[in-house]
Amino acid sequence: MGRGGAPSPGLSEGVVKKIMLSYLYVGIWIFLSFTVIVYNKYILDRKMYNWPYPISLTLIHMAFSSTIAVVLVRVLRLVEPPTSPPMTRELYISSVIPIGALYSFSLWFSNSAYIYLSVSFIQMLKALMPVAVYSIGILFKKETFKSSSMANMLSISLGVAIAAYGEARFDVWGVSLQLAAVAFEATRLVLIQILLTSKGISLNPITSLYYVAPCCFLFLLVPWVIVELPVLRQTSSFHLDFFIFGSNSLCAFALNLAVFLLVGKTSALTMNVAGVVKDWLLIAFSWSVIRDTVTSVNLIGYGIAFLGVAYYNHVKLQGMKAKEAQKKTTQDEDEETGSLLEERDSDGLRKSDSQA
Repeated sequence: MGRGGAPSPGLSEGVVKKIMLSYLYVGIWIFLSFTVIVYNKYILDRKMYNWPYPISLTLIHMAFSSTIAVVLVRVLRLVEPPTSPPMTRELYISSVIPIGALYSFSLWFSNSAYIYLSVSFIQMLKALMPVAVYSIGILFKKETFKSSSMANMLSISLGVAIAAYGEARFDVWGVSLQLAAVAFEATRLVLIQILLTSKGISLNPITSLYYVAPCCFLFLLVPWVIVELPVLRQTSSFHLDFFIFGSNSLCAFALNLAVFLLVGKTSALTMNVAGVVKDWLLIAFSWSVIRDTVTSVNLIGYGIAFLGVAYYNHVKLQGMKAKEAQKKTTQDEDEETGSLLEERDSDGLRKSDSQA
């Protein structure tokens, strides 16, 4: 206690607990995201497990996630689907199916890139996500064009271009696949805001997988039958390792839960900042353990992109603070107006009583 019985300026136990829990959520998400990325690389890379079938791997993930989600929602009824507004057939066709299609292509191309590119370089290319989200947001009129924001996007793009220039294992096809995955994922994120969030529909990870995973499975089934099934039939010596693919699918499913936990208990901005930390850890892991070549030009380019992403997150944080301050000001004004109206009503009541 301070002088005069005032509380000491130290943090309260509740605040400390909240901070520690936030760090725990961040740690869980980083660990699972890290594990899924490295695990997928291990399975798909020809020099490691040597199972270069990204569509098949994604199909296994979607089948696993669909099964778990259906059991939890339909059989055990531990999770309730949204009811206000309800998920109608029309809403599913107009909103969920486009999002599911984009998600399936994003996962397919992203997993395909692991066959051709190093883990470190893929993480550097993923730094373009804010650029893609901002550009597509402008296209769909969800973002306002600002010269300062565009300059920031150009700095991120320049950094990634320098990193690509210094890449020792540059592969045009692999880069094209990863850039396509970024474009599909960015479009999906924007459409979630337009098609679901704007309509007041909020999905947790279980209900998201319950609606989206079967849709993804069906969208991936067609290219799988055309592209990978004929090749798999020829490799009759291969037998599905249930431990490898089961544990891999379980990690992917747990990552979806961790995303919801992190965003729900902290914020999407926290996940973005944690993602930057995860990228540096993956680059270090890729260089030290997997023995991928990371050049000085790679690091300089990614360093420039990293500063651009950090500034992007800073601007987002300031915007969130400004919105919160404006919301608080509006609430205070509403409360003050309500108090004045109550005071005026009570004054009028007293006058009418005195006149009576």
